Amino acid sequence: MTKYSFILLDEETEGFLLQLQELGVVDITRARKPIDEDSAAMLEKAGAEKRALTILRKTDFKEDPDREAIEAAAGTAECRGDYSTEAIETEARLKDLQTALYNARKTAKARSPWGEFDKAAIGSLERQGLKIRFYTVPRKSFTESWAELYPLQIISEDKNSVWFVTVAGNSEEYSFPVKECQAPDGSAKDAEEEAARISREIIEQKGLLLKLTEHTDDIGKEYDRILTDLDLYLAGASAEQAAENRINVFTGFAPSGMDGKLAGEFDRMGVFYIAEQAVEEDNPPIKLKNNRFASMFEVLTGMYGMPEYREYDPTPVLAPFFLLFFALCMGDAGYGIILMLISIFLKKKMPGMAKLAPLVMTLGIGTFFIGIFMHSFFGFDLLTVDFIPEWLKKCMLNGDVAGFPAAMVLAIGIGIFNTCVAMVMKAMCYTHRFGLKENLGTWGWTILVVGGIILGGITLLGLLRSEVAKWIFIVLAIISGLGIYIFNKPGRNPFVNIGAGLWDTYNMATGLLGDTLSFIRLYALGLAGGMLGSTFNMLGGMIMDGCPVPGLNWLLFAVIFVIGHTLNIALSCLGAFVHPLRLTFVEFFKNSGYEGSGKAYNPLSIKNGND
Repeated sequence: MTKYSFILLDEETEGFLLQLQELGVVDITRARKPIDEDSAAMLEKAGAEKRALTILRKTDFKEDPDREAIEAAAGTAECRGDYSTEAIETEARLKDLQTALYNARKTAKARSPWGEFDKAAIGSLERQGLKIRFYTVPRKSFTESWAELYPLQIISEDKNSVWFVTVAGNSEEYSFPVKECQAPDGSAKDAEEEAARISREIIEQKGLLLKLTEHTDDIGKEYDRILTDLDLYLAGASAEQAAENRINVFTGFAPSGMDGKLAGEFDRMGVFYIAEQAVEEDNPPIKLKNNRFASMFEVLTGMYGMPEYREYDPTPVLAPFFLLFFALCMGDAGYGIILMLISIFLKKKMPGMAKLAPLVMTLGIGTFFIGIFMHSFFGFDLLTVDFIPEWLKKCMLNGDVAGFPAAMVLAIGIGIFNTCVAMVMKAMCYTHRFGLKENLGTWGWTILVVGGIILGGITLLGLLRSEVAKWIFIVLAIISGLGIYIFNKPGRNPFVNIGAGLWDTYNMATGLLGDTLSFIRLYALGLAGGMLGSTFNMLGGMIMDGCPVPGLNWLLFAVIFVIGHTLNIALSCLGAFVHPLRLTFVEFFKNSGYEGSGKAYNPLSIKNGND
């Protein structure tokens, strides 16, 4: 983000805000300060210094075809004492001269077909009763027989046009089939000499600007001094002055990628502003930048809190985990299809909810595939259905692992993986923000827990001998112990560090165990939803079998099936949203060290019905 500071008089404020609103990219806050003649003069002078700095910093004639002449002019140029005023005036003169040069060259080009002539001689002929008329026509329109009407002289011609004049007496009646054009005010040579004179003056002014660039640092120091004096003056000025004798001070933030465009717009507005790179102390607003998938889950990050300026954005990691958690809590492929249909309905029939449609569709697709994996379709067990191919059944989760349901073991495994990812993110982010030296304790716990889990997994898979794994774990424990108990706070009393490490050990042991077991809810909610859906199917089947009226039994079954599963979908969706949100906000954010105390980027803009 780039930080912008604006200072405006009261009467300028409304127009400025309207223009900012049209831009729609600046997040702005406002304060009011008293102003008098002294502070107004300082403000005006600061604006002049800022303008001069802008002019001189973009002054570069290295690619100018007259570079050598400009450098020679700079060597002989003399600067007055007020460098900023001279720079502004020189730039204004340069603009006027460049306009004049363009016009002179344009005039010379327009006169060149008429050749060299003496305007005084033409005036003398007219005083003798002869009228000279000027014409230009396309070559294909020129007719030689025109020379029979009046004396005619072709001045010049090319493949496209013919330039000629006619001579006739002032007293005789004159008629010609072509409309005459305006006579040139002078010869092409006169215009070329004027252009050459202007070019020499432009070189002199460019040389003066180049000379002034040697004083850029002096102007910058003067600019900083004026700003410092102005801030000090405004801070001490009386707050009891008249309302019309006040200025408004604005602080705004905009994405750094728009610096060039905004600088041009602010210069066009003529406002006094200061642009500088935002730092963490400014607490600038946060605009998240994610891909199409992750951006759908930014609403969840916003519910907890936006990241601080140098804090990481958890959305890219939050997104796949939340999708997985939601799908496991729903746990039914049929419910996934219903969610996809709801998404289509929101997009087509409810414009106000259309922004949620992609998220609902994504959650529905995830629920469908996880439902297949968990072999549940509207409460029916797909493993018992004959028409499901065997290869697909082999891809479904079934059976026990170490005497526990495989789905429960999966939920705990996901929790362990989620915690490991969070701990690695915390260590990396804290190192980026505060430095490695201040986070040796954090890295100690990360190496011990994550490294230990990876080492244990490799050993269980038989890829590493247990004796070797033991010594590797001892080395990990020693390295981690140094960070956890000795160097967790460099410069502090070692005994205090040991005590703090022991306290962290207690909190980590109890916290990690509770966080991991908390993920069992993914298994429990999926199991509860599946059992409730199966119960409604069973009730419908019992009524269908017990009803003696043909046709009515199917109707009753359909009513119970639809009502039952509608209730179950509603309950499952509620649980599948709340509990994954809790796992994210509590378990994941706690272990990842995410604070979320930033504020969202909310630019001043023109709102419409779709916002």
